[in-house]
Amino acid sequence: MAETFCSHSPSQTEAYGRQLAAELHGGSVVAMFGGMGMGKTALVRGIAEGLGLSAEVSSPTFALVHDYGGCPPLVHFDMYRVNGWEDLYSTGFLDYLDAGAILAVEWSEHIENALPPDAIRLYFTRVDENTRLIERG
Repeated sequence: MAETFCSHSPSQTEAYGRQLAAELHGGSVVAMFGGMGMGKTALVRGIAEGLGLSAEVSSPTFALVHDYGGCPPLVHFDMYRVNGWEDLYSTGFLDYLDAGAILAVEWSEHIENALPPDAIRLYFTRVDENTRLIERG
């Protein structure tokens, strides 16, 4: 089912994330595709809020992974610097997936072959400075 959400601000992207959270359960993977500054972290902030988490959500650019807790836990990955299976293993991605966490994955284009077939794939496109299209495909 392809659907497109048009966001005109980070708060609208967060609201979309809160709605998306209602669909998520242990083992869900939200795979986000798109360049820098597209609103991926804002979406994860909304997901965390929608799951009732009070964690401060930030981009895991340098840490590669943030575990925000919850039951099941929400785990946020940045795969920008992942260049192969060895790098992927070092993030703990497969361990968290096997443990039934909810995974939110930025830069999923870097790990396309490792994504489960039922991952929710979200493609971010910049329309202008403030507007983003988020296509679910």
